Amino acid sequence: MQYYIQKLLGLFFFLTALLKQGFISCGSQRVYGIVHEKVTFNIASNEPLKEILWKKQKDKVAEWENSEGRAFSPFKNRTYLDPVSGDLTIFNLTSSDEGKYEMESPNITGTKTFFLYVLEHLPSPRLTCALTNGSIEVLCRILEHYKSHRELTEYSWDCPMEQCKHNSTKMYFKLDDELPQTIQCTASNPLVNKTSSIVLETCVPNSGHSRNRYVFIAVLSGVITIIACIVLYMCGILKCDRKTDRNNSS
Repeated sequence: MQYYIQKLLGLFFFLTALLKQGFISCGSQRVYGIVHEKVTFNIASNEPLKEILWKKQKDKVAEWENSEGRAFSPFKNRTYLDPVSGDLTIFNLTSSDEGKYEMESPNITGTKTFFLYVLEHLPSPRLTCALTNGSIEVLCRILEHYKSHRELTEYSWDCPMEQCKHNSTKMYFKLDDELPQTIQCTASNPLVNKTSSIVLETCVPNSGHSRNRYVFIAVLSGVITIIACIVLYMCGILKCDRKTDRNNSS
C-alpha cells in the first residue's frame, strides 16, 4: 500500500510542476515518442490548410505559408509538415524535444495543443528472488540507470496463481503451495513492453522446498542397492553351484 501511495504522490507532484511552468495544460493531448525514432502530431483536419504554424512553447518549429514550408532550428532537417492535413512529424527524437506543442491556422478555430513525452528505450526488467519467512519473494524492476519517466512504467505478472493477477513490483509464493515452474514479469510504458522470466526452483535453497527431490533420490538409491545385493547374491549362488558340481565330478 505504501508503494502505491508514494507512486501516486510522485506522479501528482510531477504533473503539478508541469502545470505551474506552463508546459502542459488540461486541454493538451498526450503524445509519446522514443529517443532516435519519430513521432507525429495528428490534426485530422477536414479541409486543406492554407497557413500553418507549429510552435514548441513560444519558439517556432515549422510553418507553411505561401505554398512554401520552412523548419526552424533545432528542428531543421528533422521535420515533415503535411500541408494538407497539418500533421507534423519529428524524426530522430531527442530528450530535449519533450514539451508542449501548439498548432495554429486561420482554417481552424482555436489552437491544437499537444504535450510530447520522449522516452528512452525500455530495457527488460530484472527478476531477483529471496527466501523470507517461509515464502519466496520475487522482485521485478527496471534497473536504476533508467531515468526516463519511471512513473509511466507499470508491471504485470503471468503465472497460474491468484497473486499474479495483481500488479506490483513484488510477488510472494508460499513454499507449501504447488509452485509453478516459471513466472513472467512484464514492464510496460505507453509505447513498449518487455518481459523477463525466472524459475522459482532456483530461489529455494537445498534445505527448503526441494526436500522431496532428495527423498526421491534416497529412495532411488535404496532400490539400486537392493537390486545390486540381489545380483551379488545370485552370483554367489551360481558360484556355489559350480563348486558343488566340481566336487561331485571328482
